Amino acid sequence: MQRVTRASVEINGVVVGSIDSGFLLLVGIEPSDTEDDIARAVDKVGHLRVFPDEAGQMNRSLLDTDGSALVVSQFTLLGDLRKGRRPSFVGAAPPKEAETMVDRFVDGLRRSGVHVETGVFGASMNVELVNSGPVTILLEIRDGRVT
Repeated sequence: MQRVTRASVEINGVVVGSIDSGFLLLVGIEPSDTEDDIARAVDKVGHLRVFPDEAGQMNRSLLDTDGSALVVSQFTLLGDLRKGRRPSFVGAAPPKEAETMVDRFVDGLRRSGVHVETGVFGASMNVELVNSGPVTILLEIRDGRVT
C-alpha cells in the first residue's frame, strides 16, 4: 500500500480508475487467503493512521481524511525468486479464486465508507502514482495475523 496524492490506472491509453489523496493498493491473493483475512485487510486499510494531522504527524486514517483507494490486482507480488532467473508464481491463487477475493476486498472497502476505484483484473495495465512522503507499507495477513 502506498500513500498517494494521486494515482491512476490505464488500459490501452484509457484511464479506467483514478483517485486523488489516499492509497494505491497493489493486491496479491494466495490460495490460503480467507474471508477473515479479507475482513482484517479491509479494517487495517481503512483505519491505518499514516495520514498527517494538523501538526504533520501520522495520526489520521483513510476514513478520517475521506481519502480514496485505487485497488489493482497484482499476482506478481507473490513471485518466488529463490530459484533460477525467472520468478515462479505458484504461490499465487488461481485467477478465478483471486478475482473473487479481490472483488470481496473492494466490496468490503466500499461498505466501510471508502471511495474505491479499480483496475481490471487480469488486464495489462499502466499504473501511475505520486507517492506522498514517500509512505509505502507492506501489509501481509497470514494465519489470521496482520504484519
